[in-house]
Amino acid sequence: MQRYELEAWLGDDHELTDEQIEDLLRTAGDLEEQYPDEDDREDRDAALTAAYRLMVETPEDLVAELAAARTAARAAERKALVALRQIAVTRISNGDATEAGFAQQAGVDRMAVRRWLGKR
Repeated sequence: MQRYELEAWLGDDHELTDEQIEDLLRTAGDLEEQYPDEDDREDRDAALTAAYRLMVETPEDLVAELAAARTAARAAERKALVALRQIAVTRISNGDATEAGFAQQAGVDRMAVRRWLGKR
């Protein structure tokens, strides 16, 4: 990442010093090496955002916010999986879906569906 790209990413309303921008630019370079593929873009952006926020926010508040977001995401994932399990049991038991078809539609592994059905 070039400095002009970083400055465009930051926008005009940031409060970073030139030294902080240089530090963030080095971090951006490290992150590009750590997450080199285009498929890694979201991870790279999340890491760069965290590095920036660490410069402008209280670390304890930032960690607390991200930990809470992670906890909420895990709870949402669990609720979705419980619901998917119930739908799988009902639809497959009724003959409305196959194990493989449901697994593909739900974005889960077929063996997970089999476990939900009590099969091995």
